[in-house]
Amino acid sequence: MNTLSFRRPLADLLSENWWIVLVRGFAALIFGLLTWFYPFISILVMVMFFGFYALFDGVMGIVLSINGRKTHQDWWLMLIWGFISVLAGFLTFFVPGITWLVLITFIAIWALVSGVLQIVAAIRLHKSVGGAGWMITAGVLSMLVGIILLVNPIQGGIALTWVIGIYAALFGVVNIALAFRMRRLGRENAN
Repeated sequence: MNTLSFRRPLADLLSENWWIVLVRGFAALIFGLLTWFYPFISILVMVMFFGFYALFDGVMGIVLSINGRKTHQDWWLMLIWGFISVLAGFLTFFVPGITWLVLITFIAIWALVSGVLQIVAAIRLHKSVGGAGWMITAGVLSMLVGIILLVNPIQGGIALTWVIGIYAALFGVVNIALAFRMRRLGRENAN
């Protein structure tokens, strides 16, 4: 393997696969809007919404990492992110009797880890492209949601559905904006 081809930055991986970032963004936005506009959904439906979203997000992250594993040095960040989300999705489906407190803690830890990994990816992206503020913003938002849920786990209920809805919608919008930026970068690099 040529080591020079392996040193391609995260920006190249994202610009070559911008459509995956776009699909992930729309999935998060749809999840957020459904959660926001239907706050009185049952806890089981809430669990299923989260499970489907986390599973889908994880699969998209894994696909993104596999697409870039031979040519991008930062592919492993997306792989870790993907596996964490897939694990979160599967646990949600296979342990449906999970208590509300455990679910809130589970979502909080997932949001914290996702936020940290997104900030790490943004810092690496900033080194090669600059302007990775959208990803840093999404990472910080993710970490804030995780911290809020860990500090007040009993205050869940409707507040949790609204917090998750806002977080997911903002995360979706941020990823949609990032996808179009990466698409533009890919076109500029192709010329």
